[in-house]
Amino acid sequence: MMGQGPAPFLELQGVTKRYPNGTLALTGISLAVGEGEFLAIVGASGCGKSTILRHVAGLVAPTAGRISWSKPPATGGVGMVFQEPTLMPWACIRDNVRLPLDLAKVPRAEADARVTALLAQVGLADFAQAYPRELSGGMKMRASIARALVTRPRLLLMDEPFAALDEITRQKLNDDLLALWREQRFTAMFVTHSVYEGVYLANRAIVMAPRPGRIHADIPLDLPYPRDEALRTDARYAAACRAVSLALADAILRAA
Repeated sequence: MMGQGPAPFLELQGVTKRYPNGTLALTGISLAVGEGEFLAIVGASGCGKSTILRHVAGLVAPTAGRISWSKPPATGGVGMVFQEPTLMPWACIRDNVRLPLDLAKVPRAEADARVTALLAQVGLADFAQAYPRELSGGMKMRASIARALVTRPRLLLMDEPFAALDEITRQKLNDDLLALWREQRFTAMFVTHSVYEGVYLANRAIVMAPRPGRIHADIPLDLPYPRDEALRTDARYAAACRAVSLALADAILRAA
């Protein structure tokens, strides 16, 4: 649970997920997420990180436990970015980003204005008419983030979105994501295998233990914002990374 900090607007209470084949993916997940918080969820493969996001997104239902909101999100109130950009290959980037607004029947003029502004924010203003096949991996992911944010969600869920990118591109997108978060003040839940990425982005890290997935540690990350390249060589960052790494190693050892 959160303890001191932002008032929670989302809570998972004893969430357990057992699939029909008998696999117990999650057990007893209790977690409060504060309004405007940036939460990193770190853990080894198969520990249920992505399953937590899918529950919060409403894509799957828990076997036991419940998820509650201080105020239920309206349509479009939750945005999700997957590991792959999942863009429509036959549509240009502008049309891909506008898709959620079209589905919500937002008037075309308003939708186009919002898409134009967001493409500029993610550095794709000059590629609005390009097709996904014409973009690099990092640019496709920018488009995917823009599509998730175009509805102005209160909560952004991100499932290892930068895992397949090179380190330089990944660090640049980390910085761009933080700039968007600070400007738009959405709440973020970010799944990653990388301790270094999670600590750089978040103000709190949840460390997961595997088999079945459960919370092993809840670690506040008291590092100042805005964050930039200088933080990566800061002793406080190194100490925070070490704390999360030790918790992760302990979680894996105990599950062995």
